[in-house]
Amino acid sequence: MQQPLLTHPGAPRAKRALGWLSGVVALGVVVLATSAGALAWGPERPTYTIEKPADHVTFNSITNNPAYGDERNFVRIKEAGAPASAYSDDTKVEPGKDYEVYVYYHNNASKTLNDDAHGKKGIAQNARLRMALPAGLKAGQRTGITGYLSADNATPKTVHDNSYLTSGTDVALRYIPGSATIASKGGVNGQKLPDALFSQQGAPLGFDSLNGLLPGCNEFSGYVTFKFRADAPNFTIKKQVRKAGEQTWQDKIVAKVGEKVEFLISYQNTGSTQQNDVIVKDALPAGLTYQRGSSVLANSVNAKGAPTADDVTTKGLNIGAYSPRGNAGVRFSTTVDKPAVCGNRQLTNHATIITANGNKQASAVVEVESPCAPNECKPGIPNGDARCESKCQPGPGQVVDKDGNCVAAPTSLPTTGPTEVVLGLIGIALLVAGVVYWYRSQKDLKHALVGESTSLPSAPAPRPTHTDDEPKQ
Repeated sequence: MQQPLLTHPGAPRAKRALGWLSGVVALGVVVLATSAGALAWGPERPTYTIEKPADHVTFNSITNNPAYGDERNFVRIKEAGAPASAYSDDTKVEPGKDYEVYVYYHNNASKTLNDDAHGKKGIAQNARLRMALPAGLKAGQRTGITGYLSADNATPKTVHDNSYLTSGTDVALRYIPGSATIASKGGVNGQKLPDALFSQQGAPLGFDSLNGLLPGCNEFSGYVTFKFRADAPNFTIKKQVRKAGEQTWQDKIVAKVGEKVEFLISYQNTGSTQQNDVIVKDALPAGLTYQRGSSVLANSVNAKGAPTADDVTTKGLNIGAYSPRGNAGVRFSTTVDKPAVCGNRQLTNHATIITANGNKQASAVVEVESPCAPNECKPGIPNGDARCESKCQPGPGQVVDKDGNCVAAPTSLPTTGPTEVVLGLIGIALLVAGVVYWYRSQKDLKHALVGESTSLPSAPAPRPTHTDDEPKQ
């Protein structure tokens, strides 16, 4: 007696065109590399009807299954929780949502071939299902999830089908562990399939048990469902600065040499998947010195902040794992250094958040006021001052005072002291000696003119009692 047919919620409503699979790449789970043509079922093979099944083991080749329709279209997808009528060959996925994949299987061999009299040649040996789930999907890209049904004694040995996926944004496609379940009229009904479903070997099918033995006929058919999530990893980073002691964080501040400046690096997980081992790293510019022991980490565990390692400006600070909408902040202090060269400077401080899903950077600016000391044209008078210009050229009897003005030279003798008195006496003595010397030289000149020779004594001689006109006695 034939058992009632299994209800198949994912039965297709229309046939699809033939397509071909070009390759498979393992990446987390199996990732498909597709041909230029559309993905669908394959390979091209003989078809059968429910009234005239196959005379050998072959999978999903009946075109008029009353419970399902065209079996070649055996992979379909819908949003998890949506009604069965939502199963489709084309599904647009959205970040953060879960989706359910439906895979129908049927050994089309005639039931009469299952008995000993026919050598049980209608029973599929080592019947397996393998699924290829892409690791991700780019915005605007159209790719698919592909199922492979195979058996050692099947002809063709393997058949496949595909269901399309599209997305308006980049997403990661992640299998929800433990969600793969088999439905059947046999003992395997409700059992979980192992994660090997996504390996190159696939997972075994069966009827009484998952032993790879699947008899031919519609009553031994079944389906497998599993779920995946469309994740869109994303996060934000913000960098702010303030002077120590101030309350308001800003994008840019003005500080002076020696002042303490604080920085805040904020992170938030804005994606639909958890991010593990989030790293915060800060590249301090020359001109700022990190203050050891100043780093503080605030998150859901320490809302008010707790001291943390001094790694943020060196190898980077691992701030842990954050689920969607989780956030954290790292605060630390620096000191504005004295520059080697005077002049105002702009110090741009860059921070980076490093995750397995990519890195992002933000910055804050410190304007440092460090004016140069002015050069002076005169003591206390900087270059460019009006007092640097000479106001006159001194004439006869004039001098220039300390302010650059021409003034008359002083006419009164200055007040003298003991030193000046001594110097004055010496000057008078020298003047008298000069007069005497001049007088003697004139007398000698006269004697020379009359043929007499005299010499100037080493010391002044006594005044003579005769005149130069009188003859000697």
